Amino acid sequence: MAKPGAVLAICSAAALLLASCQSDKSRWTDAQLHLTAEQSEGRKVFDTYCSSCHSAYTSKKLTGPPLTNLCHRRAMPSGMPPTDERISAVVMRGRGMMPAFESVLEPSDLQALLAYLHTL
Repeated sequence: MAKPGAVLAICSAAALLLASCQSDKSRWTDAQLHLTAEQSEGRKVFDTYCSSCHSAYTSKKLTGPPLTNLCHRRAMPSGMPPTDERISAVVMRGRGMMPAFESVLEPSDLQALLAYLHTL
């Protein structure tokens, strides 16, 4: 008969393994993430222009800060509140090490990106 402590340890290890597998949603499909068409377009913009420096679904720091829960935070790394206007300004004009994307993104791309960022 298995000891209660051993069963608890196995169950805990299994729960941690399952949680770690599900915490990074970057490989999930748009359907699995329940993204709208606009959010899906924003995800494509993110994957093209942002994902090399920012992680979306984990707290892993790349060149830039992770963007998980960006729109639900009290402040961005700059200390400013993460409103759509402020996020748009940073994306379009750049800030610090982040380059500007105003010559690359169309207004519809920016709106789609903002819609996607709200899902993180």
